[in-house]
Amino acid sequence: MPSSPTRCLILACGNTLRGDDGIGPWLAEWAKQRFGDESGLRVLTSQQWTPDLAEDIADTQAVLFVDCSIDSPPGSLRLRDVKPSTVTQGLGTHHLGASELLALSRDLYDSLPRTAILLTIGAGSMEFGDTFSNAVRSATPDACKLIEETVQRLITE
Repeated sequence: MPSSPTRCLILACGNTLRGDDGIGPWLAEWAKQRFGDESGLRVLTSQQWTPDLAEDIADTQAVLFVDCSIDSPPGSLRLRDVKPSTVTQGLGTHHLGASELLALSRDLYDSLPRTAILLTIGAGSMEFGDTFSNAVRSATPDACKLIEETVQRLITE
């Protein structure tokens, strides 16, 4: 773990070769370029959220999870608070949700960020390819604005 806690961690998930599933990594890269080396911000991307990420979460004051959602209308944006799940027994070892990762951070490292937020973007297409659907492409500017506002708030809290 780094020697001092990260003020804000952006943790993005998605496969850049599966259409709209790549929006999480795309937005993470955008945030990295937007905020540069701003003090206290760390950005991580992965195809799936796995248990090893609990250590990174344990060492942050705030976390912004970013992912697409196949359960939401294409292009829709949803920003919501995330709480740790109540049960961590029997968790899979490959893909976890934000609440399960928070629970692992709590259970393994006795640490939770003071704020945890999930931004989801409704997926229109998960077909093989590296382009976004029209709905996700249209929602991207608003998603960037939400990330910018949220990160600025989380860094200054």
